[in-house]
Amino acid sequence: MSDSKVQAFTFGDPEPVLNKHDLSQYYETWLNGSYYEPPVSLNGLAKSFSATPYLSTAIIYKKNQLVSAFRSHQLLSSASFERMVMDNLVFGNGYLQRIDNKLNEPMQFRGVMGKYMRRMKEPNKYLMLTEGYKEHEFAPGSVCCVKTTDINQEIYGVPEYMSALQSAWLNESATLFRRKYYNNGSHAGFILYMTDTQIDDEDVEGIKQAMKDSRGPGNFRNLFLHAPGGKKDGLQLIPISELAAKDEFHNIKAITRDDILASFRTPPQLLGIIPSNAGGFGSISEAREAFWYNEIVPEQARIANTINEWAGETIIRFKTYGEVNYKGQDDPKPT
Repeated sequence: MSDSKVQAFTFGDPEPVLNKHDLSQYYETWLNGSYYEPPVSLNGLAKSFSATPYLSTAIIYKKNQLVSAFRSHQLLSSASFERMVMDNLVFGNGYLQRIDNKLNEPMQFRGVMGKYMRRMKEPNKYLMLTEGYKEHEFAPGSVCCVKTTDINQEIYGVPEYMSALQSAWLNESATLFRRKYYNNGSHAGFILYMTDTQIDDEDVEGIKQAMKDSRGPGNFRNLFLHAPGGKKDGLQLIPISELAAKDEFHNIKAITRDDILASFRTPPQLLGIIPSNAGGFGSISEAREAFWYNEIVPEQARIANTINEWAGETIIRFKTYGEVNYKGQDDPKPT
């Protein structure tokens, strides 16, 4: 019976398998002393916004449609309206602050950063967290929150894309893995299989140490091995899961993209996505018009009703689809 024993060891740094953009477990809101905690991590939502281009592009497209249709008001600038809309789409909550003059009359409506806003115990009072822990309280009734309806609580809104967050994170993970895959020499790892009898235990230890010392950018360097009288197949390099890694990347990217677009109900041709089939996605004009009436118009009504009722006057008005998409240059725009 041979005294030779099979030896195996691993090399290469361990890779994280959990997404670092962690989002807190979904709970109902709870009172944290002076204000209610949001039901989800707003910092996690802010990080997830950049997790994949499909998520951020769908949000930005809807924001641009709403801003382009907004009729500027002397008390509310387009920039403040854009701030409120962006926060509402990303966090489910958009805020406007009313700034009064010395006569307690509205002088300006200004957008405030929704990521740091919190609802206090009183329904009409809000505060902003500054410098991580300081609390800046606003005057009662001076802040309006445009929130997306949540079925679990009524203090805060939550974004409509909550169901697609797992797909967004998986899409990001696939991209990061693919990047590491290419940096690693276009393979997911390999097995170094040695059967040459000319290589003794001391040589094996030397090879193991050389492999461990080769870690760095690209992970692998050239390795010289001299085995007099050795056989051609005495040392083999066997790749692991090379073909599977290539195939699954495309499938994961496509499936998660569809999940994200479905959560926003956005046709792919509106986001600059190139079709993979010869027939394409269909007419972009028809898709744009259908998206306008199915998504933008209801969003406009929700925003206008909430803010105008709070302000006591009509400060939110929108252009029609014909006005926004009118292509004439000299003729007056249709009403």
